[in-house]
Amino acid sequence: MPVVTLVGLLADVSLTPTPGDLPGSNVLQQVTNGLAGWALVLAVAGLVVGAAAWALGAHSQNFHQSLVGRRVVLVSALAALLVGAAPAIVNFFFHAGQGVR
Repeated sequence: MPVVTLVGLLADVSLTPTPGDLPGSNVLQQVTNGLAGWALVLAVAGLVVGAAAWALGAHSQNFHQSLVGRRVVLVSALAALLVGAAPAIVNFFFHAGQGVR
């Protein structure tokens, strides 16, 4: 009988994330914001370097350098997209997970 009661209690578990309830939550939010800022700065630097390599490779008929530059531009753009969309992606999957019954 105690097993049935334990299963009944576990079936009613709920989750309401409130980061402000833990000490140091504001520091964690600041660290996350700072990391996102650095990631965007690095994405811009990669975009500029990749574009320069792409242009130099294209003008010097160096196919490999042009390909590497193009790849760096695309990866930097994708990184910036993911950094910007990260909160929406996490929230989407969290809300999708809440819909599982």
